[in-house]
Amino acid sequence: MNKQGLKIAVIGGGSSYTPEIVEGFINKYNEMPVRELWLVDIEEGKHKLEIVGELAKRMVEKAGLSIKVMLTLDRREAIAGADFVTTQMRVGLLAARRRDEHIPISHGVIGQETTGPGGMMKALRTVPVILDICRDIEELAPEAWLLNFTNPAGIVTEAVQKHTKVKTVGLCNSPINFQKFLAKEYGVAEREVLPEFVGINHLHWVTAAYVNGEDKLQEMIQGGKDYSATNVAAFDWDYDFLSSLGALPTYYLRYFYMTDVMFAEMKESMEKNDTRADVVSRVEAELFELYKDVNLTEKPKQLEKRGGAYYSEAAVNLMHSLYTDRRDIQTLNVRNNGIIPFLPEDASIEVNCVVTAQGPIALPLQRVPEQITGLLHAVKTYESLTIEAAITGDRGIALQAMVHHPLVPSIAVAKQLLDEMLLANKAYLPNFFAE
Repeated sequence: MNKQGLKIAVIGGGSSYTPEIVEGFINKYNEMPVRELWLVDIEEGKHKLEIVGELAKRMVEKAGLSIKVMLTLDRREAIAGADFVTTQMRVGLLAARRRDEHIPISHGVIGQETTGPGGMMKALRTVPVILDICRDIEELAPEAWLLNFTNPAGIVTEAVQKHTKVKTVGLCNSPINFQKFLAKEYGVAEREVLPEFVGINHLHWVTAAYVNGEDKLQEMIQGGKDYSATNVAAFDWDYDFLSSLGALPTYYLRYFYMTDVMFAEMKESMEKNDTRADVVSRVEAELFELYKDVNLTEKPKQLEKRGGAYYSEAAVNLMHSLYTDRRDIQTLNVRNNGIIPFLPEDASIEVNCVVTAQGPIALPLQRVPEQITGLLHAVKTYESLTIEAAITGDRGIALQAMVHHPLVPSIAVAKQLLDEMLLANKAYLPNFFAE
């Protein structure tokens, strides 16, 4: 790794999240000097890339730092010789997300961008593109770390680990959000809390919540303490359920444990053109209007409405720890290697890790509640089948993935969803439509 200054490539650099990652590089510059920051996008994202890229340049100039911000549509130029590559892209843009949400809802099924049929379609679109990027990394920057927070992050990370030689780690904002929530609840610094996470991306449970070495989990359950996010409806958990579960589920588990009320809320939102994709479209339009202001030289507060708050902070923290061999504990998506014994060795899991210069080392789990094992195994099976379908374009495997997702109620519904959603995504799924 270049100690004279890092080269970082951000794939999906025209994202509305980019100002947050730029802020992170500025704040950590003394310990992790960035020499070149390459923001990469595709032709359809060129307009946004230029807007957010100019804001990034203003932020760096205001900070008085010598980071060169480069904007490009040439991915290979950006990747060549990079120390870190991050991915924050959306294949199909927000229009595809809207279809991912709306089509399942119209069939009586949860419609969400990372969970259920919508998450499956996002994975089918994304995995081939990520693997193509990895071929460039293998050729042009074989020592680079790929930090993936493109959703569905667990599936994407597992695909890279299974099918490439690229050094990769997946990450999500949910764990860092819980850590901040826990520190705020108890009025302590973040370094004084340590939650334990068990599961996979967007399907994890907090099984311990240490505050200065004392586990506060039961106290939190008894006090009705819960954390949520702007992108998931925050219905209250049932106390008797949490008490006997002995864990706090991530907010995404509401789709599995409260399917009826979550679906009712989604259906009502769709009828008002107010699903999450609709909301994000409006928030992004507002953000890019702000970003255009030549007097804006910092990340605007409104970015927190976008959802995904602290994604970029998590990414910069991970980069910093890999670069400095910091050996701190972060919650990451890594290869299982027996940590969760009933999942495959090569499955991607989301657990606490010690981050070294050689990569994250997953920590053994204190306990895995028996009640969660069935759901965890079922969703991981769906994820592995989805990766295979994305790579092969095999409709039979795709059907098996769809049928075996716990949120899909029957073979008949699965077949209807699969046919309709594959056709709606035809432009992005050449594997499934080969002549």
